[in-house]
Amino acid sequence: MNTDPQTEMQTPVSETGMEEVLTQTPKKKLPLACTVLYILGGISLILYVLFRVSVPFADFFNGTVGAAVRRILAYLTAWLPLSLAELLLLSIPLLLVLLVVVAYRHYCDSRRSMLVYLGILFSVAVTVGILFVWSFAAGYFATPLADKLELAREKVSREELADTAEILVRELNALSAELNADESGSTVMPYSYGEMNRKLLLAYDRVHERYPFIDTFYSRVKPVMLSEPMSYTHITGVYTFFTGEANINVHFPDYTVPFTAAHELAHQRGIAREDEANFVAFLVCLESDDPYIRYSGYLNVYEYVASALYSADRELYRKSAASLSEEVKQERVAYRAFFERYRDNVAASVSESVNNGYLTSQGAPQGTKSYNLVVDLAVAYYRAAKE
Repeated sequence: MNTDPQTEMQTPVSETGMEEVLTQTPKKKLPLACTVLYILGGISLILYVLFRVSVPFADFFNGTVGAAVRRILAYLTAWLPLSLAELLLLSIPLLLVLLVVVAYRHYCDSRRSMLVYLGILFSVAVTVGILFVWSFAAGYFATPLADKLELAREKVSREELADTAEILVRELNALSAELNADESGSTVMPYSYGEMNRKLLLAYDRVHERYPFIDTFYSRVKPVMLSEPMSYTHITGVYTFFTGEANINVHFPDYTVPFTAAHELAHQRGIAREDEANFVAFLVCLESDDPYIRYSGYLNVYEYVASALYSADRELYRKSAASLSEEVKQERVAYRAFFERYRDNVAASVSESVNNGYLTSQGAPQGTKSYNLVVDLAVAYYRAAKE
């Protein structure tokens, strides 16, 4: 028998039961933004694998999407005179306290809530990975710089090392006579970091005219506030891909700063490998019309070449070192005196291990020794100039 729905008996609900229904806390769910980030993370992982197996794809991505992302990040942070990456680093203790407070107040009511909170936190790490892949990672697997510059990167003989060192010494001696030094013998950069930045960007414009794949755009080199503590790690500069900033240690002697700045700006322009960033920095310094920037480029690369020459033939090294002008000799003596206080410490060992592991994971089997491979490029560059 059918009954009228309006006449059916309803189960009564007590006032207490009604309050429980109304006050029941909804189950926490992973925010939609985090889900989107995890999807992008999966796509980024696929892209990263493609970079490693396809040089043409890595070249394409690095020169298009990667270049666009690097530019956007650089523009977004260029207005800030301080390093955003450094500010984020300094804020880590406060952020950790805030995370604990938020977890205690809002995500400790159930196991599900804690898992959701951990999912939110992990999405932040995924975001960093996404930025790495979409801005910088492709550069590690792109066509080698030597091929783009049409340089024959061959085994280097001791005679070629000595010849290259001789060229660098000749340029250094001519430039050193124009520079001023302090009482320790260290040369003094005759302008501000802002002016140095402007001069380097102009030099990048000139390099771009010769080598269009080296990008050129406005950006700002960021002096690190905690440069002296940073010196204990032996780090003279760092490109932070997640903020798009080229950061430099300004506690090191002045002659290292322009070359380091040019190196970090090279990373900002998609030159990922360390030896290649060193060589692009060298090319940029040479293109500058400023004698101090050229001096910085020549001396920093000379030190790499001289170190290789010392390992290959100490007698040829001694001849090269003896031919340096007194001003350059004093510069090197002053640098050794400066660096002695930072030479051996735990921070340097940890920094070396972390950087070595990172570079090895990105296809550089030499790890931190890959910085020294700029010697091969310098020798190839001057070998090609003779032909």
